[in-house]
Amino acid sequence: MNKPNFWDDNEKATKILKESSNIKATIEEFREIQIGVQDIEVLLELAIEEDDDSLEIEIKENISSIKEKIEKLKIKTYLNGEYDSNNAILSLNAGTGGLDAQDWTQMLLRMYIRWAEGRGFEVKLLDIISDPEAGIKTATILVNGTNAYGLLKSEKGVHRLVRISPYNSSGKRQTSFASVDVMPEIDDSIEVEITQSDLKIDTFRASGAGGQHVNTTDSAVRITHLPTGIVVSCQNERSQLLNKEVAMKMLKSKLIDLKEAENKEKIQDLQGSYTQISWGNQIRSYVFQPYKLVKDTRTGAESGNVDSVMDGNIDLFILEYLKQK
Repeated sequence: MNKPNFWDDNEKATKILKESSNIKATIEEFREIQIGVQDIEVLLELAIEEDDDSLEIEIKENISSIKEKIEKLKIKTYLNGEYDSNNAILSLNAGTGGLDAQDWTQMLLRMYIRWAEGRGFEVKLLDIISDPEAGIKTATILVNGTNAYGLLKSEKGVHRLVRISPYNSSGKRQTSFASVDVMPEIDDSIEVEITQSDLKIDTFRASGAGGQHVNTTDSAVRITHLPTGIVVSCQNERSQLLNKEVAMKMLKSKLIDLKEAENKEKIQDLQGSYTQISWGNQIRSYVFQPYKLVKDTRTGAESGNVDSVMDGNIDLFILEYLKQK
């Protein structure tokens, strides 16, 4: 960074600055833990020397805080995938369960937004289709932050809800499903070859926030990749051009993700119908009644504090998934 020609290549310089910032942040986290441990040791020595039981609560609170910081730092050591440090594109779709499934999809969207904001990540809504009766049918967000994809990739799959349905007049238990798809955001430095003849591009009228042209012009864009059947859409930017740019970035991310999953050498090798997620392949169950329990079917990790999980406290499940991977 001290070289006189550092800014000659702006794109490369920006990438190095980001990497430098990430390394500094990790070192700072480690130093905070070191200082915290030293502070606890001083308090312990003081309590023992003066036979002072009143410091016990403060010492326990400090230990709990340090443990939490260590767990967060530990997660980073498991993130060594090619795209783990990238931003994440997260898509949610309502599955079986009618209005309950749509309501469940909205609850999950809130959970992920709360989780991201709790980590200091920026969240941007790219696309959403709401239902006038309840909930949302589909939504896509961009989670902007270091290691966002590496952390959120554990959430890819079907999420199952069991509760007394507020939409069922009989007050019976209802099981609902929503799918979550997670892809790394691909920056311009990664070349993805896409043949224009493989694309079907449709425009339609945006239905949500997005500036003065909403509901007056066909600014929203939907792109279908014909060889795979992948469909992406964006409607929250202020113009058709910007929506198309974001939708193309989403398509590239999905194709890269699919290429990695299928161990293909090139994007052109991807053929056949792309199914987002199999409904029989649930990864986690959230039981609200008759008891409260969130259990990950892949790792066995569980929490009885459903409210806390729905408020975005999902690091327990993320860490266990990364450990076992």
